[in-house]
Amino acid sequence: MPDQTVPPASGAPTSGTPTSGPPISGPQGTGAGTPPLKVAILPVTPFQQNCSILWCTATKRAAVVDPGDGVTQIQEFLARQGLTLDRILVTHGHVDHAAAVADLMAATGVPVDGPQREDKFWIDRLPEDGAKYGMLYAKPFTPTRWLDDGDTITVGDLTLDVLHCPGHTPGHVVFIHGPSRLAIVGDVIFQGSIGRTDFPRGDHAALIRSIREKLFPLGDDITFLPGHGEPSTFGQERRGNPFVSDRAVARG
Repeated sequence: MPDQTVPPASGAPTSGTPTSGPPISGPQGTGAGTPPLKVAILPVTPFQQNCSILWCTATKRAAVVDPGDGVTQIQEFLARQGLTLDRILVTHGHVDHAAAVADLMAATGVPVDGPQREDKFWIDRLPEDGAKYGMLYAKPFTPTRWLDDGDTITVGDLTLDVLHCPGHTPGHVVFIHGPSRLAIVGDVIFQGSIGRTDFPRGDHAALIRSIREKLFPLGDDITFLPGHGEPSTFGQERRGNPFVSDRAVARG
């Protein structure tokens, strides 16, 4: 399930994210003590989806975002880092992002937050979609909490803000940690690309509005972790993304 729109004459965005990504520090930057939040990236599934493990450095409480696979690797990483899993977060219901949610929930007993309720039909068809790609472990699940625009999530001492950003899927959500200037955006936007909208209930115009009216106003300095490929910043994409940059939008 390739999830990116390929820019004309440019090829696909860079892939090959490291198994464990560098810490994402807060606004104080380097040399100002331990950042409040750290993130590691675990590429999973045949589509190299960026499952993210984020944690509060003060409390060692953690959340796993979009476990499409890798239940054993996730648990091993948590144990190595001395982390306690608080919850599972889901940006949207596509199989590469959500196939292993049910297994991780069963293994750990933690709650599941997200996505927004409009993605229920994607979650219900996880076994069908998983069978297409050899992901026979894919199972449907019922979130502990469906998320909506303006909700918040607590992980240790961290508070994440939730934005409903439809377009790639109707119930897609994005997680923001303002103090760290960090966003986990799933398949809404990528380095040099945006999410596909040719899936059932995809909406290209809604996706552009989500990016331009909800994400970009958060600030050019926000670093985002996409569902595939390398991190970028909203500023970099506002200036140069061929689908949603200022120039691209002005061209219509």
